[in-house]
Amino acid sequence: MATRKTTTKRATKTAAKKATPVVQRPKRRVVRTVAHATQRSARQSPYKMRLVIDEIRGRDVNEALSYLAFSKKHAAKQIEKVLRSAVANAEHAAREQNEPLDVDALFVSRAVINEGPKLKRFMPAAMGRATPIHKRTSHVEIVVSSREVR
Repeated sequence: MATRKTTTKRATKTAAKKATPVVQRPKRRVVRTVAHATQRSARQSPYKMRLVIDEIRGRDVNEALSYLAFSKKHAAKQIEKVLRSAVANAEHAAREQNEPLDVDALFVSRAVINEGPKLKRFMPAAMGRATPIHKRTSHVEIVVSSREVR
């Protein structure tokens, strides 16, 4: 009967793991998240909302607010409310922690539109049938962060 030498293999593997030096990565410049705001079940389809939210992602808050104020789309009004709420949340959090906050240094770091619950309705159709109608809703999430001032 052949004997196995499992103990030597395990011993060499653990010795190899211990001998591996730990490589430290350089520290990255961190953008600190200040505040976020969400609106759930906004009565507009996610596709239409995403057309507007894609335009403000990554912009400064003042620039984004001016874009939303002059946009003709109905989704811009909903998104503008959420963005103003996120800025107000950032101001409130800074006041609570007794830290200075420059509102002009804020930018939209994350802006997401997710699909909400569908309102399912039925429309009468020919020959006594009914066709389904899905009234789509959206969840708006905006995260506002402060840029590092140089």
